[in-house]
Amino acid sequence: MADSLHVQNVIQGLRALREEPLSIIGLSEPISAAPTSHRTSDVSEAAFENPSPASLEADLSHYKELFSKLRFSYLEQVTKEKFLRAIVGDPSLIVEHTENLELESQLAEIKAVLKAQKEYVGEMVKELDVRGRDLSRRYETITLQTTLLSSLPPQIEELDHTLVELRKQNQSAGNDTNETNLEMALPLPATLQLVEERKARLEEVNRQLKSLQQAVPRQTRVLESEERELRKLEGERGRAVQAAREAVERKSEGGGADELEMRGRWLRGVEGAVRGMLEVEG
Repeated sequence: MADSLHVQNVIQGLRALREEPLSIIGLSEPISAAPTSHRTSDVSEAAFENPSPASLEADLSHYKELFSKLRFSYLEQVTKEKFLRAIVGDPSLIVEHTENLELESQLAEIKAVLKAQKEYVGEMVKELDVRGRDLSRRYETITLQTTLLSSLPPQIEELDHTLVELRKQNQSAGNDTNETNLEMALPLPATLQLVEERKARLEEVNRQLKSLQQAVPRQTRVLESEERELRKLEGERGRAVQAAREAVERKSEGGGADELEMRGRWLRGVEGAVRGMLEVEG
């Protein structure tokens, strides 16, 4: 909330600065205020109300042209007046050649001073132009920033509201959470430690899994060997059972225990031992 108030204060200050008139020299005031004045240039009158760099340059060119014409007209009228007074005056004014030379020398000095002043004024005008353009860019930047800042207070209020809602949800979830939710509510150092422990546990599981994957081919080969041996024993068992049946039939016909019966007993014992080793049920 303090940040929002600070932003609002800054925006109000910028708006107060924008309300102040930005003008260097009010050239239009004495001209437009005079009721008898009439502007004959083709520059738009709206330039006084909404000045822009292009309109100001057009006005400057217009006034330069007017002042140049006015100066020429003034010098022409003054020269004619002096010439006429010199002719019709009593006594008449006669200028010698030496006086003309002195006046030309003074005029050359005055022209040199005027030229230096013009150059100084020209440099000053260029500097003012650069500063004016810089101030214009700054003004546009401040205007844009003011617009952006004006949109910040609603966003800050919305974020504050969202933060309050999230805190409420976190508190309500913390009352009846299990171990997983409690872990999610841990502070940053404890969370980082828990992450490191989980990473170490995962690495250990990955090592065990890799070891088991490496042992799978060997266990597969052992199992295949045991299965071949079991099939061989199954075949011998079938033959032994067949021989035992034949021995039982011979015994039932009057014969005693012969070699096949003894071999069958031995094979049964071997079969039981092998099944015990392989943990195979009969």
